[in-house]
Amino acid sequence: MRPERPSRPQTEPSARPAEPGRRALLGAGAAAVAAGLLGSGDTAAARPARADGKGAAAAADGVPPGYVTPGGSRVRDTERRRGNGPVRQMSLLATPAPVRLGARTVNTWTYEGALTGPEIRVSAGDMLAVDFANDLPHATTVHWHGLTLRNDMDGVPGITQDAVAPGESFAYRFMTQRPGTYYYHPHVGVQQDRGLYGPLIIEDPREPLAYDREWVVVLDDWVDGVDGSDPDAILKELNHGMSSGHEMRAAAPEPKGPPRMLERSHSDLLGGEAGNVDYPLHLINGRTADDPETFAAAPGDRIRIRIINAGGDTAYRVALGGHTMTITHTDGHPVEHADTDTLLIGMSERYDVLVTAKDGVFPLTALAEGKKHLAQALLRTGGGAAPGPGARPRELDGKLVTAFDLDCGESARLPDREVDRRHQLVLTGSMRRFDWAINRKPYTSSQRYPVREGERVELVFRNHSPMWHPMHLHGHPFELTYGGARKDTVIVRPGHTVRVHLDADNPGLWMLHCHNVYHSESGMMTVLGYRE
Repeated sequence: MRPERPSRPQTEPSARPAEPGRRALLGAGAAAVAAGLLGSGDTAAARPARADGKGAAAAADGVPPGYVTPGGSRVRDTERRRGNGPVRQMSLLATPAPVRLGARTVNTWTYEGALTGPEIRVSAGDMLAVDFANDLPHATTVHWHGLTLRNDMDGVPGITQDAVAPGESFAYRFMTQRPGTYYYHPHVGVQQDRGLYGPLIIEDPREPLAYDREWVVVLDDWVDGVDGSDPDAILKELNHGMSSGHEMRAAAPEPKGPPRMLERSHSDLLGGEAGNVDYPLHLINGRTADDPETFAAAPGDRIRIRIINAGGDTAYRVALGGHTMTITHTDGHPVEHADTDTLLIGMSERYDVLVTAKDGVFPLTALAEGKKHLAQALLRTGGGAAPGPGARPRELDGKLVTAFDLDCGESARLPDREVDRRHQLVLTGSMRRFDWAINRKPYTSSQRYPVREGERVELVFRNHSPMWHPMHLHGHPFELTYGGARKDTVIVRPGHTVRVHLDADNPGLWMLHCHNVYHSESGMMTVLGYRE
């Protein structure tokens, strides 16, 4: 990454560690139904439940009193103020299934038996109503990543709901607000590193961009089912055979398959080690580079590409051969348009770009940063032979624009005001001990970093670990300070500090964690909690 501009120092070299603080669809046509399901706090839509009648998470021992509860009146009142809109009714099934990855077939866990999961597409102002059923052999949830939604629909077991047991169901119901590119995935253990993810697109009824075609691109690093490997066994390998201590994780099996711990990876862009897991495959839209998806267009077409990194442990450097990309959004929020040859996208980040298609066949390449392997798809606008599966376009080494180079779009900027509350969040841990934590305290469900509704809050991420971390906040977008991009996930490099601002306008209990699934599951997460 290039040094940030002095006028907007979102990231800076860290000093000594701060004093440790508290710890932390499927297709099915959308049926427009009469609005009004949220008219009363006692309706089924206001208090969705599992099939056995349990909705909000059971109270955890040791939880401090005086905090907003996910199913309480403050959350219901906030949802009512979001208004009513057409109900988009869908169903979603989590189920084991075989999936084909190039020349091999593996058994994994999926949504609707497919990889990737079904695209969910609604308009801002719709109510999304998803009847979720769990056919997996383990309890699970669905988290709607990046959305500002009601707290009891956030899908975090032990915090916002009970996990959905095998054979049971849960009715997710919430209003959608901000247009943008999002996705959905579980929030139990390392389940996301199987096949459980899918794109969620919220369209803007007053879309300001002009384009001819659209392509949703989902990146993923893959290991599940390859030579007997599975994510739970890999987590145990990374933890040197010890349990991670996370309450919601199933008992880890004995490690199986070949060793998957990544040795001696390095990325200057990421400031050190690139990751922890040596993935054998990297995918775009569930397909390998030797069996790529081909997107057809005509020369001169203006194409919007929505890029989602659904990976567990890999940042990607992305480029479209022969083309310049214009970045228009990051994490669902508009930015001042910026041209680039390539971009760096960490786990759970999203970028929207515009390209004007040239004549020919071009590789869309996602290089696993610091890991050498790549994923590939193709853009075809004319005749000619397709580039091979190892094609590395020169744009990957060209101009790079990161989130810290972007200015927030006018419509997404936070109003100027003084900070009311500041939380210092020191990121700690090491590859050797695999003891990832925030303020040196691994996660427990009783942790709370307090905020009050109406406050302007500054979060100060100080990375005192030797690895980079994509830090993600549920239920709120934040702004990189001094007019930077509005996001929900930000890369924090080793030895650097990143400051972000947010407005506390969505009451509840909200997870704050590293989106490296092996880091979060080993302890690098906590809870931002609204005080009553």
